[in-house]
Parts: sequence; structure tokens; C-alpha cells
Amino acid sequence: MVRIILLVIVGVIGLIQYLRYIERRTLYHPMKEMEYNPQAYGLTYEDIFFKATDGITLHGWLVPSTNSRGTVLFCHGNAGNLSHRLDKVKFFHDKGYDVFVFDYRGYGKSKGSPFEEGLYRDVEGAYGVLISRGVPAEKIIGYGESLGGAVIIDLACRFPLGALIVDSTFNSARDMATRIYPFLPPWIFASRFDSENKMRACTIPKLFIHSSNDEVVPFLLGKKLFDGAAGPKEFLEIRGAHNSNFFESEGLLKEKVTEFMRTI
Repeated sequence: MVRIILLVIVGVIGLIQYLRYIERRTLYHPMKEMEYNPQAYGLTYEDIFFKATDGITLHGWLVPSTNSRGTVLFCHGNAGNLSHRLDKVKFFHDKGYDVFVFDYRGYGKSKGSPFEEGLYRDVEGAYGVLISRGVPAEKIIGYGESLGGAVIIDLACRFPLGALIVDSTFNSARDMATRIYPFLPPWIFASRFDSENKMRACTIPKLFIHSSNDEVVPFLLGKKLFDGAAGPKEFLEIRGAHNSNFFESEGLLKEKVTEFMRTI
């Protein structure tokens, strides 16, 4: 009987470890190869290597704008790397903002391997770069797409920012997991990304963007994140697939983001 119990315990532990391995493989899809750089979009930029708060070396691009109105701290989604976000970088640049876009650990030229707490340390290091260069905290606009929304939300709840734009982001990793693996208990999964609870105490101006037909992050989870957030806040409903809604709803999206940034 003791042997059977031990075998069951070992089997359960092994299953949990396997599921958490699958979780990491599902959540993070880093790419090392850079496909483009800002020059391909007619933008000047500075290559910056810096440290996360736990010492991991990270890489980013600072794209300056003439007569800058502020700086967008750009947190990208869970796949690819910073070289795949240059359409959005150019949009913010053309609106008169400097943009600092960086890669999390394990992505692009950044060292290490991604995990939840590590990503929080990464964005804190990127924020430190801007502060060390004399950028006032109230002139920093946090922008996060998909998983990057959870990353910038964590920063916004711990450090001062001027405003926050959250694009196609879920309310919590466990709610996402429940929809992907409804037959498994949520406690099995290690990642939390509990943005919904964090947003209850964040009182800077916020714009939430989500597509009503997002096939990756359900619209209901984006709306739940918005509903639980403290004000001031605005919600923009757009159309389009998770990875292409920026182009499919380009006119509406750019108009609203421009209006939001003008008011702050």
C-alpha cells in the first residue's frame, strides 16, 4: 500500500511538472532572429543593451521623435521579438513620441529564459533606462499588447506612469488556462499574470483595446479586465484577428489612440 501511494504521488508530481512544461511552451514563443530594424521603416534608432533588475542582459531600441511629447514604453506580445512590432512603433513615433521597445529575456538578443517574474524584472529594467536618461515618469506612456499588457500593468501598479494603453490583453493567466484546458484545475498552472486584481488600484488614465472576434484572447476576458479596473478608463472595441486587428481596424484604432494621447 505504501508503495502504491508513493507511486501515485510521484506520478502526480510528474504530471504537474509536465503540464507546467507545456504551459511554458504554450505561453512563450520567442524568436532570436531579427527580421527588420527601424531603418527599414525610415526611422533612426539607438541600440541599447541594459540590465533587468536581476542582472539579466536585455536588448532594446530607442526610436526618438523630433520635438517629443513623451516616451512610449512598448511591451510586445508572447511571440517573435521586437523586430516584428515596427508598424506600431512607427505609428507612435509619427504621433510625436519617442518609443522604447525592448525584448524580454530569451527573445531576440536578450539573454536568459522567460518566466512571469522575470518579465516583470525586465520591464522594470527598461523603465529604469528611461528614468536614468531624465525622462519624467509622468511623460512615460506604457503600452502593452497581449501578454505585454500584463507586463506593463504590473509596472504601472508599482511605479508612476503618465498613462496606460492595454491592447488585446487577458484578465488573468488562470482564466485563460481554464478556457484552453477546462478539464484541469487552475491551481496546476504556475503563471498568474493577475492583471484584473492589479488594475483595481491603478488610477492613471487607461485605454483598453480589444477585438470582438479575437480568436486567441476572448473578448470577454478583455472586457472583464476593463470592468474591474479603477478609473479613469476608456474601452475601444475593434474588429479583426488577434495578430492582425491593428491593420484590420487601423482607421478606428489610430483615431482613438491619437485622441486618448492628446487628452493626456
